[in-house]
Amino acid sequence: MSEMRVVGVRVELPANQPILLLREAEGDRYLPIWIGSVEATAIALEQQGVKPARPLTHDLLKDVLGALDRRLEQVRIIDLQEGTFYAELVFDGDVRVSARPSDSVALALRVGVPIHAEEGVLSEAGLVIPDEQEDEVEKFREFLDSVSPEDFRGADT
Repeated sequence: MSEMRVVGVRVELPANQPILLLREAEGDRYLPIWIGSVEATAIALEQQGVKPARPLTHDLLKDVLGALDRRLEQVRIIDLQEGTFYAELVFDGDVRVSARPSDSVALALRVGVPIHAEEGVLSEAGLVIPDEQEDEVEKFREFLDSVSPEDFRGADT
């Protein structure tokens, strides 16, 4: 299982649909996941350190976990079936809850826990982009030029 880091969330035309881009912490693979605009906003706000006037759903869940004295230990991207990614939240006591990757990542960023992806998911959907090549933004744009939302039919949204 590989630890992943959030590279960012981008909205690209013509699809005008956000893509969550995760990068392997100790490697060259990237994992692109098409996500919904609400989740993209929640991830982007947390990455930018913006605190909304009222808590978002992911902030609320973080507060509920604290109030119940439970700890989220990690997020795992565990499967990819027919273009849909599956994730799980792993809590203390090895309690696991199925969740969408976008919600899982939004919560992981708020709580500060690692995000992992199963090797099978990375083998199937990961893209190898060596660091020596052009900067990440250009690499990501090239990737976006070669795919469409239909390539990830039914993904996380």
